[in-house]
Amino acid sequence: MLLSITGLLPFLLFAFVASITPGPTNILVLSNSHRYGVKAAVPIIFGASASAATLVLVVGSGFGQSISGVPWVQHTLQGCGIAWLSYLAWQIFNAPVSAPPETGDTQHRLGLWGAASLQLINPKTWMMALAVVSVFASQGAGQQTHVQVLALAFFLVSLPCLGMWALLGAGSARLLHTPRAMRRFNRCMALLLLISAWLSLFF
Repeated sequence: MLLSITGLLPFLLFAFVASITPGPTNILVLSNSHRYGVKAAVPIIFGASASAATLVLVVGSGFGQSISGVPWVQHTLQGCGIAWLSYLAWQIFNAPVSAPPETGDTQHRLGLWGAASLQLINPKTWMMALAVVSVFASQGAGQQTHVQVLALAFFLVSLPCLGMWALLGAGSARLLHTPRAMRRFNRCMALLLLISAWLSLFF
């Protein structure tokens, strides 16, 4: 039996908080929409949301639970995630600010697959998926159906949440007209991304 509306409300609140609060994905969406516009952030939003929902399905199948419980797997994922986010932070820190989005350097944009891959090696995303399955999915014969509903709900909630960060980034671009102001914004975003990545070692 599918989840009732009242049974789904606590999960929707959880999904909203998990998606709207600042983190590496939100900062990347904000930074890319600031530099290239909302349209350029759409693949990142879709890729990150779809990847997180897919992890809920994987963990709900039981395979993900066994893999994520292995310590060396968690450490490997964490190391890869920190390394990649640090590299992205370095790119944002040194991003040129003189060229307009239409003619600027586009090969370093994160994109759909980059955002999806980032979620797959993000230990926090795996922990979120474990929490979804263990706390909100019912046990028994209907568990897989509940997991599918929860994954779809998380996907649908995370899209507008990340979209708000994209709009915020695009709005900030209209306020920062000078190259100096844009450079400061980029470097601030890079430092926030770097901090959010390395904080995962302590929490």
